[in-house]
Amino acid sequence: MSEQHIPLYQMVKRHILDLIQNGEWQEGKRLPSENELVQDLSVSRMTVNRALRDLASEGHVQRISGSGTFVAEKKAQSHPLEIRNIAEEVRSRGHLHGCEVIGLEDVRAPADIAMRFDIPRQSRLYHSIIVHFESSKPIQFEERYVLPEFAPEYINADFTAITTYQYMMEQDAFEEVEQIVQAGMPDERVRSYLQMDAGEPCLILLRRTWVGGRVVTTSQLQHPASIFQFSSRNRY
Repeated sequence: MSEQHIPLYQMVKRHILDLIQNGEWQEGKRLPSENELVQDLSVSRMTVNRALRDLASEGHVQRISGSGTFVAEKKAQSHPLEIRNIAEEVRSRGHLHGCEVIGLEDVRAPADIAMRFDIPRQSRLYHSIIVHFESSKPIQFEERYVLPEFAPEYINADFTAITTYQYMMEQDAFEEVEQIVQAGMPDERVRSYLQMDAGEPCLILLRRTWVGGRVVTTSQLQHPASIFQFSSRNRY
């Protein structure tokens, strides 16, 4: 499409996005007022307003009544169809990864977890709970169950030095993976660890992996929906 056939509001959007993406306008920066943009870009106020509304709905800017329009904080994101190392994802965004191990124990499988493994209730499993941080901000509550026969030393691993992803990938290549993405409300424990506001939903990734025809690990990864998103782009 030639430049003259691009709607004016799209050209305004492109101009603002270019300034955000090249780093000239950083996260949290207050944008010029609508009147200033009208004068600077020689377009109508309606055009500027349409561009800003679109940018806000797409999550690039945040409009605060009485205060102005600000560059939105980038959401952490993950590819929903791949098993990824969260530490690598955080570092790829130029941030620091950290974690806190809340629990690491030898347990007996409750009925719902036993069903996911297709094993008898009260079978022995390893259970871990870890909170992951991106530059000191909690972004993931990871709860995982592991079949002891698959990873006998899981219970002794130092998950402040290595992620569960790294540890599990060192054991064996997964033959099959099931991933389900859903939204839901966190319980009070998860809400507290992720420092979420009341009423804020979570994005939840449920994952099972198989080796040798057996489920060897199940995990539930919960993320604050306000700062995290799943994203993918495919070429056909």
